[in-house]
Amino acid sequence: MTDRLTQRQILFFWAPLAATWLMMGVEGPYLAAVIARLADPKFNLAAHGVAYAFALLVEAPVIMLMSATTALVKDADSFRKLRNFMIALGAGTTSLLLVVLIPQVHHWLMQDVVGLPAEVSDLTYGALWLFLPWPGAIGYRRFLQGVLIRAGRTRLVAYGTVIRVAAMSVAALAGFLLLDIPGAWVGALALSSGVVAEAAAARLMAEGTVRDLLSPDARHEPSRSELSYREIASFYYPLALTSMIGLTVQPMLTFFMGRAASPVESLAVFPVVQSLSFIFRSVGLAFQDTAIALMGDRHEHLPELERFATVLGLTASAGLSLVAFTPLATFWFQTLSGLSHTLASFALTPARVIFALPGLTVLLAIQRAILVTVRRTRPITVATAIEVTSIGVSFVVLGWGVGLVGVSAAFIAFAVGRVGANGFLAVRCRRVLRGTAAPAPVG
Repeated sequence: MTDRLTQRQILFFWAPLAATWLMMGVEGPYLAAVIARLADPKFNLAAHGVAYAFALLVEAPVIMLMSATTALVKDADSFRKLRNFMIALGAGTTSLLLVVLIPQVHHWLMQDVVGLPAEVSDLTYGALWLFLPWPGAIGYRRFLQGVLIRAGRTRLVAYGTVIRVAAMSVAALAGFLLLDIPGAWVGALALSSGVVAEAAAARLMAEGTVRDLLSPDARHEPSRSELSYREIASFYYPLALTSMIGLTVQPMLTFFMGRAASPVESLAVFPVVQSLSFIFRSVGLAFQDTAIALMGDRHEHLPELERFATVLGLTASAGLSLVAFTPLATFWFQTLSGLSHTLASFALTPARVIFALPGLTVLLAIQRAILVTVRRTRPITVATAIEVTSIGVSFVVLGWGVGLVGVSAAFIAFAVGRVGANGFLAVRCRRVLRGTAAPAPVG
């Protein structure tokens, strides 16, 4: 890397990661379109959304492995310790999903706690079984992708996602054309097939990088000291907690929407609007690991990254606005996603109220990167807690108090929560940038 980081360098480093997240963003609308064209689309779309929300919640502890690996793996010792840490997390999350699949536990969660109709609950149970490989495969591939990003090999990460989307498409088409199974199960089968294929691809593509990293003759980056498991846990625990808190949002909103106006319609539309939002937010999610890798231990490249982030955030929000506020909305929700005219009308308001969310996601990415670079991860957890609390309070006021349609209340609350998180992290980042001349202690 040159002394002065150019916008071109940032673009070429970020673009493969952005392509990866964009391809992942296409998964949701694609599968929703498949499910909407199978039998009982309303119940199956609702069950798919619920099962996916719980699968995300279970995998929450492994989500940040890519950022952690990008930040911490610098030599053979740190690689081996992060790998062992990843294996333990994968085993734990898979065991948790098995607990959820105990029939009595599942019935209590889905019908007594969430309040799903029996038809949706039964469809969700089968879908969750098909999600069983999900958390372990995601943890493994995110660990290896972090190794590749640290080595500057971001194109290989994008190639792995191409394989993931291809495998998902084959499984989805097989379920659609050949298998006589409900649409919610087709969605879960496709998603699991994709992540397993991507994990296998990551293993093959990272082989050379890992071999170089473990070589006795390898030249490694200077490290302050040998990384201990306690330091890893201290660094990673707030990040895992951040994911766990953040991923409670979708199950929480599922619970809330199930008890608000138009519950089944809201549950059916929620994953479709969420998928549209994710496509434009994904470019910001990709920017987090880019900023961590390129910023420098003393934030020496922050000004260049901030310039790139400003353009990126404004462009992403403009893209979502173009879909939400023009006739493209009809094409997206009805023609492409396969929603009926009635369900598409439920999707318009939530899609419009979150027009600024992609830009706020880019801001969140660079704020988190500033803190991860100096290993101050606890404020990230606090910000996420503020966001989730704001979402919950806002929904109760809007959905249960004012009586808004559940899905509209959910996305308005989502926007309010993100503004709260950005505001808190803005204060903490200013303090770090004023007072940190060198990396801070772990934690």
